[in-house]
Amino acid sequence: MSETIERHEFGAEVGRLLDLVVHALYSDREIFLRELVANAADAMDRRRFEALTQSAVALPADAKVRIVPDKAARTLTIQDAGIGMSKEDLAQNLGTIARSGTRAFSQSLADAKPGEDGSDLRPSLIGQFGVGFYSAFMVADRVTVTSRRAGSDEAWTWASEGQGSYTLEPAARDEPGTDIVLHLKEDADEYVESYRLDHVVRKWADHITVPIAIVQEGKEEAANQGTALWRKPKSEITEEQYTEFYRHVGMNFDKPWATLHWRAEGAMEFAALLFVPGMKPFQAVEGERESKVRLHVRRMFITDEAGLLPSWLRFVQGVVDTEDLPLNVSREMLQATPVLTKIRRAVTGRVLSELATRAKDAEGYQSFWENFGPVLKEGIYEDFERRAEIAPLLRFHSSAVEGWTSLPDYVARMKPEQEAIYYLVADDADALKKSPQLEGFRARGIEVLLLSDHVDAFWPEQLGRFEEKPLRSVTQGSVDLSKFATEGEAGEAPAVEKLVAALKTALSGDVSEVRATDRLVESAVVLAAGGSGPDLQMQRLLRRAGRGVGGLPVLEINPRHPLIVALNAKAEAETDIADEAGTLLDLARVQDGDTPRDPVAFAQKVAAALATGG
Repeated sequence: MSETIERHEFGAEVGRLLDLVVHALYSDREIFLRELVANAADAMDRRRFEALTQSAVALPADAKVRIVPDKAARTLTIQDAGIGMSKEDLAQNLGTIARSGTRAFSQSLADAKPGEDGSDLRPSLIGQFGVGFYSAFMVADRVTVTSRRAGSDEAWTWASEGQGSYTLEPAARDEPGTDIVLHLKEDADEYVESYRLDHVVRKWADHITVPIAIVQEGKEEAANQGTALWRKPKSEITEEQYTEFYRHVGMNFDKPWATLHWRAEGAMEFAALLFVPGMKPFQAVEGERESKVRLHVRRMFITDEAGLLPSWLRFVQGVVDTEDLPLNVSREMLQATPVLTKIRRAVTGRVLSELATRAKDAEGYQSFWENFGPVLKEGIYEDFERRAEIAPLLRFHSSAVEGWTSLPDYVARMKPEQEAIYYLVADDADALKKSPQLEGFRARGIEVLLLSDHVDAFWPEQLGRFEEKPLRSVTQGSVDLSKFATEGEAGEAPAVEKLVAALKTALSGDVSEVRATDRLVESAVVLAAGGSGPDLQMQRLLRRAGRGVGGLPVLEINPRHPLIVALNAKAEAETDIADEAGTLLDLARVQDGDTPRDPVAFAQKVAAALATGG
């Protein structure tokens, strides 16, 4: 064995590549520890695998990854009892950027067959791209690696400052395995603090099976749980364990409303453990738009920003762990691969299937709906592919029944001659029940769905139809109720043509049309949206946003109401009713939850009328 230190040039343009790793490849500096721990875990899995056929390389009983900070020396050491590396391995795996022994080893196992009992003997190997090791240079200005290959007596030290070359020299190590020593940069002192190291390990590697310990003043403290609950059979997990994990992963204090635990096998393999919370989180899901389901690859946490569920299921929490998801060299930045797309589709379908099953229990489903119904409705607006699955899961208040009802239940109660599903949208749920928009429908026994969530102005138009029945806002266009009989209807309505003409003239700049209607019973007037434009609620939202209002509204009058009868008499006598016309329009706006055109002038008119008893 030569005692001469050998100096070698890296097998690639290291200056540029290391700069990429340090400044661009990883978005979070602490990722370096995840990468080095992952490599150490891989090495121990490889040794365990080789021991199946070579008992001489068996892992020690106390084998673990040890993380050793040294404040005085300003170093951080990661030790493992893995397969180790020979001189040639060090030169090939660390001396050439983007060459990975793990990747080559994985390729050699691609065609390996399962064991006789059906179990997969292949170790779970994470390091696929050969650049994770170089993330150490994000926090270190010098890195040394001392390694001894299992089955060999020789040990070698690889060392580099990441400046284009590295050295190899003989070394001594009592047992097979690898020590990586990071000589930390001036701004990386946080990584010799045991509490900081513990936080990073628990965040990124809490559930990998290899034990990880942080060594402080000669004492070892376990840094990871080492148990991936989602990998266990459901029969081995208690309800208390599920609840404990739910509270851990979601920072919750309640119990889950639903627990979904399954393993997908076949063309793609993944394990999932998901929860629907039992109560709204403290941070409203209405504000946070992205799903935070955690993606793991072989138990190693990768990211909670993989979009594993669509935004309209963002209230679901938990973990998805896959064996074969391709990642790019920066593991927190995922490729848009077909595999990931398939996993997203499968997980979304499984959650919808669970909701459909639980929706059959009306009482139990109510608590879910009251917590997360508005979020689920967003799926109708955003997800064309899933609308048909989501629609039966929606629940509504109604003008005809108490409590919550569904679209299938509404359709089952429709009158034989009824062609559309009617709905009314407003900001205030209580005001909806008293709205004059409902009078004609109630008088004819026609049910109207009452919608008051912030998304209700948007999704009905996107859904369009349900079970071949169109959805129609009662404020949009002219709703013809003439074919439906009304109990106690007092004969034919009086003619109001002159009044209609006078109101059109007086309100020409404020309404697009004035017309008589048969959908009012107790109220004198009501507003409707013009022809094919947005309904009144959408117009109000557009107005508040400073955008176009979709045209002027239509003023509908009730020919039988005493006020309209009196105004009709004035119109017949050709008396000026311009002032009364403005008041009628303001009344209609107030009834619909809007404000008068001139609130001060309107208040003065009301005060004057009260003072004179008019």
